[in-house]
Amino acid sequence: MAFAPVLHSEWLKVRTLRSMTWALGAVVLATAAFSALAGLDSDGDDFDPLFSVFFGVNFGQIAAIAFGATAFSTEFHGGALRLSLAAVPHRGRWFTAKAVAIGVPALTVGLVTGLVSLVVGKAVLGDRASGVSLAEGLRGAVGTGVYLALMALFAAGLTALLRSGVATLSILVPFLLIVSFVVGGVSGSAADFLPDKAGQVILHETSDGALGPWSGLAVTALWAAGALAAGAWSVRRRDA
Repeated sequence: MAFAPVLHSEWLKVRTLRSMTWALGAVVLATAAFSALAGLDSDGDDFDPLFSVFFGVNFGQIAAIAFGATAFSTEFHGGALRLSLAAVPHRGRWFTAKAVAIGVPALTVGLVTGLVSLVVGKAVLGDRASGVSLAEGLRGAVGTGVYLALMALFAAGLTALLRSGVATLSILVPFLLIVSFVVGGVSGSAADFLPDKAGQVILHETSDGALGPWSGLAVTALWAAGALAAGAWSVRRRDA
């Protein structure tokens, strides 16, 4: 079977599941809401207006990984993966189509999320956002979209490897909210290369760590690529 119809069928699976729509909607709402709350309580000598505008990404990414994990975990319910592979025997082609069907809507919603957060965050900050230039704001908005898409793909790849969306969320959610938060303050160390800390460098005006805005996103992309490669290996080598 050609790639286009395989992609179309996988896109239909994502689009017709109500939980997927809710997860993508939660990405926008959670990010914008927490960015607004951060703007109401932003002060201090280390105040970073750009990061304050996009602060909600810390919480929106939870919805993004939930989307990626859930979108792939549906294949492990009720023998769905067996049926998918029976229709598309070329497992690599099927896996690629699945990843694209997850990544493209995540990127689209992520870009919308970035623009909404930029508008809402700057509005709440008011005069305190005067230091955020147009170029920085657009960089943050685009970076938000790319980052959220990469985190969704990272979760999808890990789900394919573990064959469980629950297991993936049980690992990633505590990691993002607790482990990475605790070690994230250690700049200039291995903490700079964690998938979330590296990718979020693009949301800061300046960085004191080893990575720049785009090199940080590249590191997150490597994490996502590694997870997808491991997930593809699992799908190719293990029984459906």
